[in-house]
Amino acid sequence: MTTRYCSLAQQSAPEFAPGLTAERRGALIGGSRMWVNGTVLHYYFFDADNAAATDTSVIPVPGTGEMRRVPWGGAKEQQDVVRECFREWQGLGIGVDFAEVGDRSEAELRIGFQPGDGSWSTIGRDALTVGLSDRTMNFGWDLTAPGRRGTALHEIGHALGLLHEHQSPFAGIHWDDEAVYAELAGPPNFWSRDRTRVNILRKLGPDEVNGSVWDPQSVMEFPFASGLILEPEEYRAGLHPHGNLSPSDKEFVLRWYPPAGPPRPAELVPFRSAPLRLGPGEQADFAVEPTQTREYAVGAFGDSDTVVVVFEERDGEPRFLAGQDDGGTPHNATLKVRLVKGRRYFVRVRLYSTWGSGDTALMCW
Repeated sequence: MTTRYCSLAQQSAPEFAPGLTAERRGALIGGSRMWVNGTVLHYYFFDADNAAATDTSVIPVPGTGEMRRVPWGGAKEQQDVVRECFREWQGLGIGVDFAEVGDRSEAELRIGFQPGDGSWSTIGRDALTVGLSDRTMNFGWDLTAPGRRGTALHEIGHALGLLHEHQSPFAGIHWDDEAVYAELAGPPNFWSRDRTRVNILRKLGPDEVNGSVWDPQSVMEFPFASGLILEPEEYRAGLHPHGNLSPSDKEFVLRWYPPAGPPRPAELVPFRSAPLRLGPGEQADFAVEPTQTREYAVGAFGDSDTVVVVFEERDGEPRFLAGQDDGGTPHNATLKVRLVKGRRYFVRVRLYSTWGSGDTALMCW
């Protein structure tokens, strides 16, 4: 079977103010794309049977100089594979839920099936930067073919914030660079040297990767043919991950997204400070039931880097309302949100790091 690879776009390095300590900078890089726990990720399929005229890409027709439109819609059989893989990730007991929706404006994840565009996904919260009419994930080949189901698991891993395993600096892989460039330049991938460098050869920073040990059986690992890897010697004949979730995949995603806590979080009462006694990477969850309808401010206090997200409970599940990330800045996250009397809201705060001696807290006013 010919090997087709996930192709991610070049990722811009996060920009932080100068003078940050290594510990603080590392915490920000490692968690900047992860969702807050308790998020419900809504996904939408571009549908082959109900495609809008805009649900297409315009691509050149090889050898003709002409252009043609290629639809993003996928058949039910393709969609069902992705649904099944969402259920598999969910079945680990992670604290992030997935829910399919029929309105793309309600979806954080919008999934297309354009042939010839490769398989790819945005990474974690980067999906929120994509316009509502565009895809955040694409599958470029038949997922029902033998051995292709792992592609859907892999791309959902990216949507949760996981990166390519073979790019870990802990892998110790010594590539035959020119052999890799030649392999990826040919069919079925036809990659440029730059795309190969970005997705294969470039090493990630230690703070970006999924863990401190390379996992050659990770679902985020690519298979590689003989002759591409020079070291470790045992992989000179090729690297062949099984295409399923490995124990390390499960451990990592459960560490970031542990099972949901108590069904009723602590109440956040307006004008009353709620202390945040959190360690790096930990999260606090609060419920707000406003006594009047008006615009409220919700903000963090103290020398800390945090992500603050407000959700509104609709039909029994939290729906994203507003969020702010103050990581790497000298100020604290403060959100202005309109809260309605009689409705219930959740505020989730994830801590990257603290650096002062004072207390950290959350307040609604």
